[in-house]
Amino acid sequence: MHSFLTSRSFSRRDILRAIGSSAAFAAFPSLQAGAAGSDSLAMQFYKSLTEEQHAKIVLPRDHAKRGYVSNWWYICPEQRLHTFYTKEQQDLVRQIFESLHHPEHREKMNWQVQKDLMGQIKNTPSVGFFGTPKDDDFEFIYTGHHVTRRTFVHPAHAAGFGGRPIFYGNFAKAFREEKDHAGNPFWYQGLVFNEFVSALDGKQREKILVAREPRSEKPAEVIARRANDLPGLATADLTKDQQARLLETMRRMLVCFRPADVEATMKTLSQPSILDRLFVSCYGGEFDIGGDKVWDTWQIEGPDLVWYFRGFPHIHGYFHLAAA
Repeated sequence: MHSFLTSRSFSRRDILRAIGSSAAFAAFPSLQAGAAGSDSLAMQFYKSLTEEQHAKIVLPRDHAKRGYVSNWWYICPEQRLHTFYTKEQQDLVRQIFESLHHPEHREKMNWQVQKDLMGQIKNTPSVGFFGTPKDDDFEFIYTGHHVTRRTFVHPAHAAGFGGRPIFYGNFAKAFREEKDHAGNPFWYQGLVFNEFVSALDGKQREKILVAREPRSEKPAEVIARRANDLPGLATADLTKDQQARLLETMRRMLVCFRPADVEATMKTLSQPSILDRLFVSCYGGEFDIGGDKVWDTWQIEGPDLVWYFRGFPHIHGYFHLAAA
């Protein structure tokens, strides 16, 4: 590791020169899968690993970190994109990351990763694998500041997030964002959620706003699913039209991700055994920036799902659908 890189701040030009555009996500060329037959991008990257790289970043299928998520962590903290991989491998990782998002959102997702380097190379993301090619659920994971993404390596495997948590977040202009979250690539989710709330009747809007605080963001707690003591408005009490509106709201909020993953996720969420057991809640006080009742913090949760969106002091989003 280049220890001197962690000792001072770098300009954007310094970062691009040291990391390369493929790892810093400064450039956004179209995806190029390459001439690798039927191999997925993740499999191409796996096959490119040296023995040393394989030993460091390929973890057991049932490794404890597979179920871990945080707003800022590294799956292999000593092996970062800018020091441990060739430029060709860095480019493959960039392509994998871009492929996990809707084409219209890729530039924003690349921008988020670059922005959250905060001008320091030491904040560069880290990647890894869980399992081996012999496993049906062989998985690639990408982690860093305000980012956790994952994908199955085998193209034939079902899409979706694999029953494991993902994370997305950002502070675009300041650590404490104002109520409009200017420039934040994820605030569109807050606006879509508030459209759903505004369509509820008065009694439902009273019920959806709860007096307690939202979830703790301790890694083990923020994704812990609960079957009891769920706050807010029960989806079982919504009309069929309102349930359909909620499903469409969730679909629209997930739109930044790969369409196949969204479709698989929505198919699971639409099952009555899951949909009818959800609760929707939002939070006032300091969690409502500006006190304008445009809710910056909300939860959609049930025995199979935790979707926690926190807008104060800036956006953190946790999504954990255990059933898909």
